[in-house]
Amino acid sequence: MFLVRASRFSIKCSLNHAPCRFLLLTGPNMEKSASSSSSTSSLEPAAKKQKPNDDPPKPSDKGSAAGREDYVAMLKADRKATAKSILDFDFNKKRVRILSDAKTIEDGKQGVLYWMSRDARVQDNWAFLFAQKLALKNDLPLHVCFNLVPKFLDATIRHFKFMLKGLEEVAEECRKLNIQFHLLRGSAGENVPAFVKKHKIGGVVCDFSPLRVPMKWVDEVRKALPMEIPLCQVDAHNIVPVWVTSDKLEYAARTIRTKVNKNLPTYLTPFPPLVKHPFTADFEADPINWKQVLDTLQVDRTVEAVEWATPGYTGGVKTLQTFVEKRLGKFNDKRNDPTENALSNLSPWFHFGQIAVQRAVLTVKKHGKRYSESVASFCEEAIVRRELSDNFCFHNKNYDNLQGAYDWARKTLDDHRKDKRVYCYSREELETAKTHDDLWNSAQLQMVKEGKMHGFLRMYWAKKILEWTKTPEEALETAIYLNDRYSLDGRDPNGYVGCMWSIAGIHDQGWKEREIFGKIRYMNYDGCKRKFNVNAFVVRYGGKVHRRK
Repeated sequence: MFLVRASRFSIKCSLNHAPCRFLLLTGPNMEKSASSSSSTSSLEPAAKKQKPNDDPPKPSDKGSAAGREDYVAMLKADRKATAKSILDFDFNKKRVRILSDAKTIEDGKQGVLYWMSRDARVQDNWAFLFAQKLALKNDLPLHVCFNLVPKFLDATIRHFKFMLKGLEEVAEECRKLNIQFHLLRGSAGENVPAFVKKHKIGGVVCDFSPLRVPMKWVDEVRKALPMEIPLCQVDAHNIVPVWVTSDKLEYAARTIRTKVNKNLPTYLTPFPPLVKHPFTADFEADPINWKQVLDTLQVDRTVEAVEWATPGYTGGVKTLQTFVEKRLGKFNDKRNDPTENALSNLSPWFHFGQIAVQRAVLTVKKHGKRYSESVASFCEEAIVRRELSDNFCFHNKNYDNLQGAYDWARKTLDDHRKDKRVYCYSREELETAKTHDDLWNSAQLQMVKEGKMHGFLRMYWAKKILEWTKTPEEALETAIYLNDRYSLDGRDPNGYVGCMWSIAGIHDQGWKEREIFGKIRYMNYDGCKRKFNVNAFVVRYGGKVHRRK
């Protein structure tokens, strides 16, 4: 892992100092390297099924002026009002860290490359903006590449379709901005350095992810790049970069909250636009047959795409708009009620980097002033809790197994390892929602059908897996497998930390000791009934009680 301390950076232009052209960054410490909601008792009819992205109101619909705006156009105007381009914007250099010995772009190079991975969008992307800044400063063309692997962990065709449809939108926008988009396929450690050498690229900018596989990709690219090529990494996913927030593993939300919030005035800024690039590349990217790309993937094709979520930046902005206009007002009071349509539903777009969390927060704060409590609750989840998850995965190499749990949690789970399980289910029984618990089965069916499970039920769902499997290790592996296989936002720091919180007590404390759980926080069916109308949720998703013969 790349462990870094927050440090001061400086950026200088050395256009007049041959043989180097643009001095990137320098710095002395650079390393290369469940809350409750209203209870209900009577059986209520199931809520209306959600339309894809909750279509925005028509111009004739009543509502505020903001509610009648096209958010895509509005956000474009906001960027234009912020600055003419990244060159006219005070870019915060602490968003960037240099991973290479080389820190300058040499003369004679023919382009700058942005290697896109975690943040697959054009606008509102600090990594893309920094890459354009380097290219503009050095009078060079700008290239973008995305390196596609044919198989990634437990991702299915559902995930790849969502990702590739978003990339298709990225490629088209790049074309309009005179930026070549290249889809590479295979090993990033081989493809990116080969592209750099073949096309005389002068510098590479890459995304940041705290997860081991993407970090390995970055390390392989770093080692294979020519020594004179600078490699810069930008945290475009978090509002406050991980290495700025904290240089250590934070214990809980209460220990990281102040560190994040004190940096928000500096980092929670408007975005400048990524503009049409004035320097044209001397070669064009190979054309992409997107259907053919899908056909060659080596993934499970039995988990199909969902209908409610439109992939890509435009689809993400549309979902953000309907959240602000229709759901934000009840987010604070109703977000833990699975029968209410009160959530943002933005996690798939956040996960694939198709819309920036920072853009969502800026928009909610701007247009949600009437709902101050909901705005505060959304910001706590979108900023503090998300950045806590990245911190955990960045500083804990065992973020997805029990070796990464606190000592007290490992001990209490071990002490109760041999406790009798009244119910014990196989992975297949859990995956097919064949347990005795109709609420759990309904939550599992929601995830299988929609690619998303309500956040409150995710906690209940994971804790029951701990209760109904042979060992804590099997429980954690099963929860992660099911989440990664079916949830659009699977294979994400938030997913790993959510499973670790539910099963291994991460970012939590010890509670009253009981069978199987030990001191891990417990949840049960009756507790859910006190918080929301369980019957209404079960009716909606059709979970049945399965009795063993």
